[in-house]
Amino acid sequence: MTDFTRRAVLSGLSAFAAMPAFAEAAWPNRTIILVVGFPAGGPTDIVGRIIAQAMSQHFGQPVIVEDKPGATGTTAAGQIARAQPDGYSLLINTSTYAASSAMFRKLPFRPVDDFSMISTIVEFPYVLVTYPDHPIRTIADLISAARSSSQKAPLTYGTSGVGSVQHLAVQQFAKMANIELQHIPFRGGAPAITELLGKRLDFVMDQPSALIDIVREGRFRAIAVTGEERFFNLPEVQTISEAGFPEYVVTGWHGLVAPANLPAPIVSRLHEELTNILADTDIVQRLRKFGNEPKLSTPGEFRSRVLTEIETWSKVITASNIERI
Repeated sequence: MTDFTRRAVLSGLSAFAAMPAFAEAAWPNRTIILVVGFPAGGPTDIVGRIIAQAMSQHFGQPVIVEDKPGATGTTAAGQIARAQPDGYSLLINTSTYAASSAMFRKLPFRPVDDFSMISTIVEFPYVLVTYPDHPIRTIADLISAARSSSQKAPLTYGTSGVGSVQHLAVQQFAKMANIELQHIPFRGGAPAITELLGKRLDFVMDQPSALIDIVREGRFRAIAVTGEERFFNLPEVQTISEAGFPEYVVTGWHGLVAPANLPAPIVSRLHEELTNILADTDIVQRLRKFGNEPKLSTPGEFRSRVLTEIETWSKVITASNIERI
């Protein structure tokens, strides 16, 4: 091999070795798909579209929201778990996913290890509401009514389905309060809200975005919220922890994830831009309008949170004798 040939071969090898780093450095250079595992117009879709629009502006590339509802978010999660870890397939994940991971006997992917966690995006409490002329006005009233010997049947509550965060959160509270409540599951939160408006349930627990307007219109009365602190949109409503259960705190979230083994430079870039997006006061106002508080985390913190919640809900499912799916 001549010196000229040797130099050409070495030059070619060096260029080949540099290709992945160059590809990562050039990311993104085409359309990004942001998958949402719930129907268009819902709380997750709303957050996804706000973030996608901002990401498009920050990256200078289109970020397209693709709604992929099914199996309480696990259909979309499975799609992302199987996608290439190149930064062009992302997912808005939710706290419902952690509950589903505890509830499903078997999933076609590993709930944590098959994903690269980027950051949580927003956090919110759940709100417990009833209709205005219901005798229950406080958590103490609810407990008293549930324990009353004159109560002909258990108090009923509706949620978006068996194994939903709302279902498990109420069951967790019921165990702490040592009361029995009857769960009425529906196919989504809207039918449960309709039944409560018709006074055919005693209460509902759901996300703020589904309930705030109805509370403000006076058609529902908020009894309590599940966060650690009072909710900024309903500051007059006490937390369940304030009502005598200091260890009871449940908050929902939406977060950004990608397929496992996403290159570190892309993880860092996504986290950096998400940090910049959530520092934008206009974005913050738009998110808060729907009851969301911006909530950044490191990838490690996000991963730990998902693992902890899967473990917590698994214990609630077992303690409440809820049959896994």
